[in-house]
Amino acid sequence: MTQPSLQRDIFGTLASGEAVHAVTLTNAAGMSVRIISYGASIQSVCVPDANGNFADVTTGYADIAEYVAQRQYFGATVGRVANRIAGARFELDGKVYSVPANDGVHSLHGGDVGFDKVNWTVTACDDEALSVTLSHISPDGDQGYPGILTVTATYQLHPDNVLSVHYEAVTDASTCVNLTNHAYWHLGGEGAAYDAMDHVLTIAAEQFLPVDATLIPTGERRSVVATPFDFREPMPISKYVRSNTDIQLTHGGGYDHNWIMGAETASEPRLMAHLEDPVSGRTMTLLSNQPGLQFYSGNFFDGTTSGKAGKSYGIGDAIALEPQMFPDALNHPSFASIVLRPGQIYANVIMWRFGVSRLFSPNING
Repeated sequence: MTQPSLQRDIFGTLASGEAVHAVTLTNAAGMSVRIISYGASIQSVCVPDANGNFADVTTGYADIAEYVAQRQYFGATVGRVANRIAGARFELDGKVYSVPANDGVHSLHGGDVGFDKVNWTVTACDDEALSVTLSHISPDGDQGYPGILTVTATYQLHPDNVLSVHYEAVTDASTCVNLTNHAYWHLGGEGAAYDAMDHVLTIAAEQFLPVDATLIPTGERRSVVATPFDFREPMPISKYVRSNTDIQLTHGGGYDHNWIMGAETASEPRLMAHLEDPVSGRTMTLLSNQPGLQFYSGNFFDGTTSGKAGKSYGIGDAIALEPQMFPDALNHPSFASIVLRPGQIYANVIMWRFGVSRLFSPNING
């Protein structure tokens, strides 16, 4: 057993002289998580494999300079609006708003200076609960979005090797909000010699959102039956990811789509996905209250980014599973609304439960 602890450090310093804070949470089982204030990001997650050996299973950088210089969204909180907004424009209450076009003609993950590129404030640390709360105030007009938006992110490490984050946001004027966490996962360890494409994935969804050639949803809700998007039963990601057997896979060079978990935000977190690495035996179960799950298979890693273990991340070296509202919802009236009004509270709860496969270690509960 390990003594549970919460440790605060300085991760680095920005060019402005502002300190980037780090909070490391460790539970009695020895699992540890490091949260940094830059981007309210998950910087590391160390969990045991089936033999009890610990490894860091999320991508990230060793120093703040890389986080500032690169735009990979490693472990970051992304917003105000995660995912894409078609044409970098939307209409709200009869007024048209323009936001930065940083993904071709579209806007991606909040624009040029989204929430991943700001240094959040650590507002609370709870040694007993093993939690840290960070906050950020986005001013009216920030990246083109209306209203002053006040956001909090509370990360907590639970005794049963569950990491959770609870996002909340309030506004003083009508605006739009779609937050998520953009952690990438390789359950063999972020420095492993093999990629993540033979991870076995289950997604508890019967439909997904097809996209056009620029990865914007067409508005159709399509059944996963008899398609490469049917993960209702466990399936290795590698089975179809580079096969080009479906035009949808061709559009993004693999998976970069949103699965439909429900029509609206749920009152409680529900099962979204389960991931297993057959080499290490590590597993991860994902729950959230959000109606959508974006699965991205690391299609654009090109070997130019090096992670904490010194490995250059190549195509498919890690995957992202991002609970969120539907992409481009502002331009699809049939999608659940992401409009937030004064007096309302936006909430996204995400839970990652880590364990090991029974096939590898029947005496350890996953």
